[in-house]
Amino acid sequence: MNNYLIPANTKRGTLILGWFKPFDLILLGTGVLISLVLLMTFPMASTWQVIIVLIPGLTCAFLVIPIPNYHNILTIIIECYTFFTNRRRFIWKGWCVKDVKDVQKRSN
Repeated sequence: MNNYLIPANTKRGTLILGWFKPFDLILLGTGVLISLVLLMTFPMASTWQVIIVLIPGLTCAFLVIPIPNYHNILTIIIECYTFFTNRRRFIWKGWCVKDVKDVQKRSN
């Protein structure tokens, strides 16, 4: 009768509001704060100025958007960076590798 049911969202229980890590909220808050400060300091005479001022907040919001199979866009970017910058030639040294020294010792 020892049936254990592990909920599918156990990782989400460790996240803030079920979606965000603390770093995600710091990043989002920093981007929004920079955009707010720029909105208050620069006169908004045209649409292009408003768009340029909102770029920091929108960029940070884009990075922390939750997506399936990954945590967010920032996680995908970090995973791609580590994939392309790390070694991609893996040397197999498992139990079934035929090492020349081991084969010669066993045949004697």
